[in-house]
Amino acid sequence: MSVPSVQLYAVRDALAADLEGTLARIAEIGYTRVEAFAFVEQAERLRRALDAAGLTAPTAHASIIEAEDPEQVLAAATEIGTRLLIDPYLPPDRWRTADDVARLAEKTNTAAALAAQAGMTLGYHNHAWETATLIGGKHALEVFADALEPGVALEVDTFWATFGGADAPALLRRLGDRVRAIHVKDGVLPSTPPRLPESIEGITAVMAQYTAQQQPAGRGAVDIEASLRAAPQALRVVEFDDYAGDIFEGIAASLTWLREHDA
Repeated sequence: MSVPSVQLYAVRDALAADLEGTLARIAEIGYTRVEAFAFVEQAERLRRALDAAGLTAPTAHASIIEAEDPEQVLAAATEIGTRLLIDPYLPPDRWRTADDVARLAEKTNTAAALAAQAGMTLGYHNHAWETATLIGGKHALEVFADALEPGVALEVDTFWATFGGADAPALLRRLGDRVRAIHVKDGVLPSTPPRLPESIEGITAVMAQYTAQQQPAGRGAVDIEASLRAAPQALRVVEFDDYAGDIFEGIAASLTWLREHDA
């Protein structure tokens, strides 16, 4: 099993109240890696807090593919020690046609070249619309991957990929070694993939019904074990978009599950 990480977005409220204390608590739970987010404006402080807690941030989320100042993002990622920089979001209305996806892939390849100059790999993280949209019988995420340069990575969120209608393990096998990380996320799923509205606001509203029902790994409807077997090379990153219980108990339970089930 690769050493698991945890996406700091899961504990965002605790981080806002006490950055240093929250990272120390994550380390006490047993994590040695985190996936940073919203770090660009506080990179030095985050690095010091990571060092104090004995944590590293090999991956991080930041919008860079369409950033006005990508060099600032890359400098901040370098400061915190990130080597896989992941753009977490390109909006749903950019994924509707083959031409849309081709334009996104071109922008991504350009940003990846800049990241490579800084000694980093660029990746992209999906939500539901990249699999809900089909182009020529293929998920838009696959069409996107086919147009990327070989060095560009993907971080597959298997919860949202499944929500959007993909067979996540099969998708991971098709994407192969391009998948460098997986979001380990579980919870309630609709019995059939929902038809996503046209508007971003509508899509967000549909997805929000399920973020509040997310659960620690192994307690929901996602076939996490099959997904992990399909991508043995990928870093496992625990994430909750939301959680009704104590979030620290949730990320601890997911870590325990991974240690027991991810051979």
